Formats: sequence, structure tokens, C-alpha cells
Amino acid sequence: MLTVWPIAYMSGKLGLTWMDDVEFTSNWIDSTEGFDLGTDAGVTLSCAVGYDFGDYRAELELGYQSNDVDTWADSDDGYVSDAEEAGGEVFVISVMAKGAYDIDLGGVELSPFVGAGFAFISFDDAPVCFSGSEYRSKSATTFAYQIGASLALPVADTILLEGRYRYLGTANFNFDRPEAEADFASHSALVGLRFSL
Repeated sequence: MLTVWPIAYMSGKLGLTWMDDVEFTSNWIDSTEGFDLGTDAGVTLSCAVGYDFGDYRAELELGYQSNDVDTWADSDDGYVSDAEEAGGEVFVISVMAKGAYDIDLGGVELSPFVGAGFAFISFDDAPVCFSGSEYRSKSATTFAYQIGASLALPVADTILLEGRYRYLGTANFNFDRPEAEADFASHSALVGLRFSL
């Protein structure tokens, strides 16, 4: 049967995510004051729609991840004090345009990919302050990007089982009260299905 490109598809994935410590630095002139938030492993999920052009694919992806805050640590001029137990939650909603290149490995498809878009980052009832004693809810929207690779194995004529590694990062974002800036990065492992339409 002759394949007619492009082929529309949709996908859904679920997995675990590990967030790098969020390092807040003061926006005050000549200040070296800062603080770090550490998190536990969390959950992530994504859904996407796209077109398969044969050797490459283009898609639009909606992603979500959530991590519980477990530590707060004071930092000053690069030095980080002992971490203290903390609470709260960080969640991220991202919308990205992505491109992937599909490499046939003899029945298995290897697909490196890149993506860019924006992310909404929210700290819910977390110690987002220089003292660590005040729990606040803060949010910001900023540019985001991702890189990674997936392996896909056919399980039916129009269905692929996918495993994926993803690195997601953002540009700096700013808060007031406290006057601080930070960026966000995470590593995720996901598994899911891709359906040709």
C-alpha cells in the first residue's frame, strides 16, 4: 500500500520528572543575596497533535509537570547553606512547537527532537522569600525550550509505543516581593502512545 504523506497523528505520554534546584538571585543592585528551592521527583504528562512527513515530524505539544518543594536554602555569593525542610508545590504548563527527525533502526524508530514556546510557572504556597519563613503563591510566564530523544516501537498498524527523555529549560523570569529572578530546568522520562489518524 502506497503511503501518502503527510500523515496526521496525536500522542499522549505520562512519566516522572526531576526538577533542578530553582536558584533565586536578588535584583537589588550589588546584592549577592539569594535562595534555592529543592523539590522531590514529580509527575509529568503531555499531549500533542502533529504531521508526519516521512523522515521528519512537526507538532504542537501541551505539557504539564508538578513537583513538591522539599527544601529551602539560603545562598550568598555562590555559597549555599544547609537546606531546611520546606513545603509547597511547583507546577509548569508549557505550550511548544516541536520538530523531530525520525531514524529507522530496523523496526525501532529513534527520534531526536527540539521544541520552543512558552511556559507558565507557578509556586503554590511555597517559601518564595529570602527568609524562608513566608509561604507565598507566585507565578510567571516565560520563554521555554526542550531537547531530547524518543524510541518508538510499532504495536499495531497505526499505533506506536514511545519512550522519551526530555530536558526542559526556560529563560530567566522575575518576581516582585521578593525582588528576585530565577530560571527553571527539569529532566523527564515519559512513556506513551502515538496514533496515526
